[in-house]
Amino acid sequence: MSQRKFISSGSPWEALAGYSRAVVDGRWVFVSGTVGYDARTNVWPQTADAQAGVALDIIERALREGGAALLDVVRVRVYVPDRADVAAVSAVLKQRLGAARAANTTVCAPLAVENAKVEIEVTALKPSRRRSGRALPARCRYKEGPSLRLG
Repeated sequence: MSQRKFISSGSPWEALAGYSRAVVDGRWVFVSGTVGYDARTNVWPQTADAQAGVALDIIERALREGGAALLDVVRVRVYVPDRADVAAVSAVLKQRLGAARAANTTVCAPLAVENAKVEIEVTALKPSRRRSGRALPARCRYKEGPSLRLG
């Protein structure tokens, strides 16, 4: 039976609701829904895509602390209140997570945090044997598929 490791990012919502930014259980790393609030500067970026970038920075730090990387992500859930922001947020996800080719669900719904324009949660599976370097072999690199049409 594996030991669980609890990771905190120090966000005010973790303290309020009593949860962890991430939980590591064996090879699995579960990262809680993460909004794009920059706690270092106490600033909300103005756009959904900028908030998605900040959220992914927080997620990447949590994964690293748990022994994983963005490349290890197998599942992504994205919550976006405004459907008009889905394409911009998706572009950030593709840029940062596209190589992982993770399963993804995007839901348009109100968020619990007032200024949040996006919330992202991920699940990662650490490789059984750590890769040397983080580059993907050519056969595993992200390839452009059919265009996504929203609207």
